[in-house]
Amino acid sequence: MNYLAHLLLSGPDPDWRLGGLLGDFVKGPLRGELPADIEAGIRLHRRIDALSDTHPAYVAALQRLGPEWRRYGGIVLDIWFDHLLSRQWEDWHQHSLDDFCDQCWRDFHARRRYIPPGAQRFMQRAEELRLLQSYPDRDVIARTLERVGQRLRRPVALQAALPALIAAEGALERDFNRLFSDLLLDAQRFREDFSGFDNK
Repeated sequence: MNYLAHLLLSGPDPDWRLGGLLGDFVKGPLRGELPADIEAGIRLHRRIDALSDTHPAYVAALQRLGPEWRRYGGIVLDIWFDHLLSRQWEDWHQHSLDDFCDQCWRDFHARRRYIPPGAQRFMQRAEELRLLQSYPDRDVIARTLERVGQRLRRPVALQAALPALIAAEGALERDFNRLFSDLLLDAQRFREDFSGFDNK
């Protein structure tokens, strides 16, 4: 899962949402250096990534890209799944994508002291360019794939996967819907279990 999916799966709490985003920027053991709910959001992020990697729908989606994308297919799929999520956003959330993203950035500004520099740079750029709100646009996805591919240790033209993604679009959308439905349920259980444990 990519940024937009992690924000949604983190639930409505701003601290959990921030943790959901920081999961891509905070590595290693969590030692209580951040507020408990932010660290809980990071733990949920890691759980979601682990569940996604082994989910039958995700495995099926990877296979649809073909063997030439075996190594980088996970990166490609995560970005494409954010595209699919953004296109059917109203099916998954009661507020508009614009309102959801704007609320996230406002909440994160108030928690800036907990955000590492790399994440701050990403958030500033994403907010200024309205990046997440632009994910329904395939041209934005193509540029995102290109930019991510250039940041790899050995640059890869990830945007070259776009024809395969479009060719399998219907099947990939079904894969995504199966995966995301299961992830939503698991994320909700995780948040509820954590809250119950925290209150004991």
